[in-house]
Amino acid sequence: MLLSYFSIRGHLPSKLFLALAIGCLGACQKPVADLLVINATIYTVDSSFSTAGAMAIKDGLVLETGTSGALQLKYKASKTIDAKGKFIYPGFIDAHCHFARYAEGLAECELTGTNSWDEVLATLGDFTKAQGAADTTWLVGRGWDQNDWLNKEFPTNKRLNERFPNRPVFLVRVDGHAAIANKKALELANLTVERNVVGGKVMVQNGELTGLLIDNATDLVGRKIPFLGKEKLRVLLKKAEANCFAVGLTGLHDCGLNAADVEFFEKMYASNDLQIRLNIMLSDNPANYAWAFKRGKVKTPQLQVSSFKLYADGALGSRGACLRHPYSDDPSNSGFLLKPLAYFDSILPIIASKGWQACTHAIGDSANRSILKLYGKVLAQKPDLRWRIEHAQVIDSADFGLFGAAQVVPSVQPTHATSDMYWAGERLGKERLESAYAYQNLLRQLGWLPLGTDFPVEDISPLKTFFAATIRKDAKGYPDGGFMPKNALSRLQTLRGMTIWAAKAAFEENEKGSLEVGKFADFVM
Repeated sequence: MLLSYFSIRGHLPSKLFLALAIGCLGACQKPVADLLVINATIYTVDSSFSTAGAMAIKDGLVLETGTSGALQLKYKASKTIDAKGKFIYPGFIDAHCHFARYAEGLAECELTGTNSWDEVLATLGDFTKAQGAADTTWLVGRGWDQNDWLNKEFPTNKRLNERFPNRPVFLVRVDGHAAIANKKALELANLTVERNVVGGKVMVQNGELTGLLIDNATDLVGRKIPFLGKEKLRVLLKKAEANCFAVGLTGLHDCGLNAADVEFFEKMYASNDLQIRLNIMLSDNPANYAWAFKRGKVKTPQLQVSSFKLYADGALGSRGACLRHPYSDDPSNSGFLLKPLAYFDSILPIIASKGWQACTHAIGDSANRSILKLYGKVLAQKPDLRWRIEHAQVIDSADFGLFGAAQVVPSVQPTHATSDMYWAGERLGKERLESAYAYQNLLRQLGWLPLGTDFPVEDISPLKTFFAATIRKDAKGYPDGGFMPKNALSRLQTLRGMTIWAAKAAFEENEKGSLEVGKFADFVM
């Protein structure tokens, strides 16, 4: 406009006009963006849940969102992506998973979806043929679930012993809270029928070990398995990361690792071998507490370590969840706590005094009530620690208010509901089932609810999380009307649970979880 005005009227000397023109070119140059995304429907998931048609990105951060025309006029972009009408969301964040364990599992025998013990054995046979490993190496598998079989009884290791007399075999149940080991593996762990385990069971039948191990007993054999090696683990983690990116996951809460794992991840980030953003919860053990309190919290753009993962009880599927009353399908069993309540009563104040986050696995109504009351006692003195209950699966109807009263965050995994719905009623009975997988009841406590998958217990896909949360059916459309549909989440609530609320559960809502100015430009199209 200035150039046009002076050139038409000729009021200024030519040298002065040239100086003005050069100055304007410098002042009017467009700001540069690394990336411009146009012609999209962008769900920003900001406080008003606004949408935009375009987004400018610089140095990995959101510069601005707006219309395609406005941003194209305003910015010069090194690269432009024409979304051609596609939908864009903030990168999905899994608020509860086991990323490192998932990576290790990529080298193991996959047993998920097997429909019988016969099929498990056949799958092992196929795997060993393809593997071509020596007969004496450990054979490890994961994913079997007797609840999916016609015969829902736990198997014994008799046929494993016959097929693998000289090779140790260790097969972990889908939830990670039970495993079956063959005779060779039990011998290497020096397990006998007399062995008692606090917070676990070594199952015995007719005076002999059946090979079935519940909860803490699984560690007795599991810790005998040789470490994969750093180079192989590095390769597997990169493969696991690629799988996560492929389904739209850009952030993960990895639940229950050790200090050495954190240091390994730090090296991978330093060498640019890993990019996915991790919030790591340290496992509840003395070595990790000593390391954490000496070093302090870890905070980088890719890695955060500021929380501990504790375990109150086991899983419902293996009847290790601690219930207030006996299982409806096993009247002699109410489950059990993995550690005495006195332990939690002693360690929780220490965690609070250091300003760290406690994230406690609790499935059964007794475990949830016990931990909620202990949390409440500690959080009365330090209320803004966002302590979490992981799973919050079976809650006594009188206890929902304990979440709100102490500002405890329930962290849930919607696909657990649709995986368990076939048999959960048999375990719990009709009355208890009414207050299980009760996501709307839990959402009302704080007004927000982080969502995850618990992979590799469930599939890593966040789209399955979305479907399970909103529709409450399996892939075949069962059941009609959905499983306990009154506790289904809305689409808006679910998207928030997979993005901004998942970030908030780790105190990261100001840097990720929505596509707003100054935040990480992690997005999925």
